[in-house]
Amino acid sequence: MHTNDSDVVIAGAGVIGLVTAWRAAQRGLHVTIVAPEISEAASPVAAGMLTPASEATFGEETLMRFGTLSRNRYPEFITELEEESGTPTGYRTEGTLQVAFDTDDLAKLTDLGELQNRLGIKTERLTARECRRLEPMLAPAVRGGIVAPDDHSVDPRALMAALRTAAERHGAVGVRDRVTEVLYAQGQAAGLRLESGGEVRGRHVVLAAGVWTGAISGLAPGLLPELRPVKGQLLRLRTPEDQEPVVTRTVRGLVKGTPVYLVPRANGEIVLGATQEEMGHDTRLTVGGVWEILRDAHELVPGVSELEITETCVGLRPGSPDNAPLLGPTRTPGLHLAVGHHRHGVLLTPATGDAMAEALAGGELPDYARAFATDRLPTGSEEER
Repeated sequence: MHTNDSDVVIAGAGVIGLVTAWRAAQRGLHVTIVAPEISEAASPVAAGMLTPASEATFGEETLMRFGTLSRNRYPEFITELEEESGTPTGYRTEGTLQVAFDTDDLAKLTDLGELQNRLGIKTERLTARECRRLEPMLAPAVRGGIVAPDDHSVDPRALMAALRTAAERHGAVGVRDRVTEVLYAQGQAAGLRLESGGEVRGRHVVLAAGVWTGAISGLAPGLLPELRPVKGQLLRLRTPEDQEPVVTRTVRGLVKGTPVYLVPRANGEIVLGATQEEMGHDTRLTVGGVWEILRDAHELVPGVSELEITETCVGLRPGSPDNAPLLGPTRTPGLHLAVGHHRHGVLLTPATGDAMAEALAGGELPDYARAFATDRLPTGSEEER
């Protein structure tokens, strides 16, 4: 099989590949998206938290500012996407409550609050009583917390469906296959070779296959920094129809130093997660991982014990060496990256889509995304470089 030439060929159909396709197609570019029949993306497993405030981490201030910019684009982004696709995305705006289980956890939250203030992120410290006023099912042991009213959530599976529909309505074409190799012509990227033996040709090639991007051959030595898989195990729970929800907004907790979160959906589902494990490409669901999540969730919200487990999930987040995304043109003409979003892929979807479309249409990343350019990290050996 050999497809007609496209303007843009994208490897990967998670939220990052799909938003790049939609935004590029909106600009009149002919887009082809290539991904396996069964999704290998981390996106369908993600909880969908849009939480730069509660994700703030010392040393990642630049990334958190990018996350805040992307979060602030979400309301308009969702309105436009739902109008173009005719598909709901499960976007919720109740805010996020982060709570501490014990005194040590509360001290860590206090430090986090100081970082949030320095980054200009809107949050409010709450007493234990105020936390339980917002979420009555919280355990009496909870010591206090922080509410971030602008940290919202979305359903990543619904978001993916809406992005695919919107991209297709602008003429994007999907090819169900696995990418094996980048193709070149006259010194620049010119398409992708497929596992079936076919080829997809295009003037621009975007690699957005998450942690699997490193398995694509044909890249110049040192062009792609190592993307490490960061394993996440989580559970999907169902609230009985005759029962009040155990949480009404995203609740993130620290339980003796270990993070846990509960993300509600409008249909009564609760997403409960998630582990962060550096285990290579291991996708096994483990007793230890599930037990840890359930143990900590029960400490914070004892009512979760009454909910039904409807699905268990394991995903591999694509972590770059500095945990920040690699965006835009590479040193190989025509070849672009949109990878390495780690645990922030859903949060960074609007800003990434806008930045990638601008790079594809105009040749350069916009100013707000240049800190995440593909050439910012040293890769390979001196001989390779």
